[in-house]
Amino acid sequence: MGLRGALVRRVLGLRPFPSAVERSCGERPGPGDLTARLVGAAADAGAARAARLGAATALVTSAGAVLGLGLLSPWLAAAFFAGVLPGVVLVRLFMRTAEDVFVRYQEAQGRLADRLADALAGVRTVRAAGAQRREAARVLGVLPELGDAGRALWRAQRRTVGQVTLLVAAVELTVLGTAGQLVAAGRLPAGAFAAAAGWAALGLGFFEQVEALVGVAHARAGLARVREVDELPGPGPGGRELPDGPGELVFRSVLVRDDGGAVVFGPLELVVPGGATVAVVGRSGSGKSLLAALAGGLRLPDGGEVLVDGVPVAALSVAERRRAVGYAFERPLLIGPSLDEALEGADQAALAAARADGFLSRLPHGGRTPVGELRLSGGELQRLGLARLLAGNARVVVLDDATSSLDAATEHQVDRALHESTRGRTRLVVTHRAAVAARAERVVWLDGGRVRAISTHAELLADPAYRTTLAGAALEARPR
Repeated sequence: MGLRGALVRRVLGLRPFPSAVERSCGERPGPGDLTARLVGAAADAGAARAARLGAATALVTSAGAVLGLGLLSPWLAAAFFAGVLPGVVLVRLFMRTAEDVFVRYQEAQGRLADRLADALAGVRTVRAAGAQRREAARVLGVLPELGDAGRALWRAQRRTVGQVTLLVAAVELTVLGTAGQLVAAGRLPAGAFAAAAGWAALGLGFFEQVEALVGVAHARAGLARVREVDELPGPGPGGRELPDGPGELVFRSVLVRDDGGAVVFGPLELVVPGGATVAVVGRSGSGKSLLAALAGGLRLPDGGEVLVDGVPVAALSVAERRRAVGYAFERPLLIGPSLDEALEGADQAALAAARADGFLSRLPHGGRTPVGELRLSGGELQRLGLARLLAGNARVVVLDDATSSLDAATEHQVDRALHESTRGRTRLVVTHRAAVAARAERVVWLDGGRVRAISTHAELLADPAYRTTLAGAALEARPR
């Protein structure tokens, strides 16, 4: 629990969208890979102490046996060491090979888990495109690597066991031969011959612990995978506090680059006055959610800066950033053992504004209902996310398709209630619905990571491409 708990806290401390600078510090594992490390690698690393203890016990026993041989005769200890030195080299080579193979195996497992997570996240698109077989082939394309790594381990283990078996026999013969010569020369009592045979067998026991060595290699590989996560860069320290202000949100020459350095979003120049509502529209992949993430520091820009009331978001502490910018997502996650804790103090007014009070009142245990026992529709889950947002009282509110699962009538009711509840706050609304864009004071139209236009919805409607974008975005967001 300690290692897994530390790993979970480390992962949750990472930004959902790493910047190019953060990615340059090392490849960022995907969600599936991180899950594999949490479930598998952490368990392997946790077994390191027991594996090392077993190997150390065998080593101490062997050292005691060598001491026993030395007490009988230094020549016996010398003969033992002469035969054992090649064995030490064999063991070191095996450990290095086994650890490398285990790392390869675990990396392949991580890629498999990552591909599966991607496929599940986009399962609606996969089904709509009839690409189930192709996607299954892509996910399972890692299996040959898993098989190769497993067979490589078995080959290394088989080879080492064979070599160690021959070595053990050779060392025993060497020690016994030396003991026989010493007995014949009268330099060793005859009874000591049997003692030498026993000490030699006991001393060689370490080389018969190949399974224990495999456990050590497995644990070391898991520990290496866990350390990779621990070394990932987290959010900057940031310690500035926000001054009093209306919640003005400014994007100043903001751009985002891919791993190759190419600009994939921006540059964006945008000023959202305090208390204003700005809608963000565009087709899937145009950068809407990326813009939303930039607003609250979930993703830091690779160029330019984002400011709230004149203070760079990157300079704020995590707690201050959360107080400044509140989010409601398309698929909100309820965190906490009970519903009350997951809603973070949302009162009756917030629940009513989000139209969540009705179905919550029908729950047998109300707010004490365990989160794991909830069976909610997408719309109900979104309304809970909105209620949690309202409870936070942030001066900048970011709605990332947060009402996309609501029917038109409910969305209209919720939007009116949100408008009243967030009056005076700055609102950045990612949407695919024309009605929501029409209620915004300005609309940012994104196309391929670039700002195509910033204007009012009424003015943009004169452009046929804008109307096509809204129609296509609505079609992409439709549940399948």
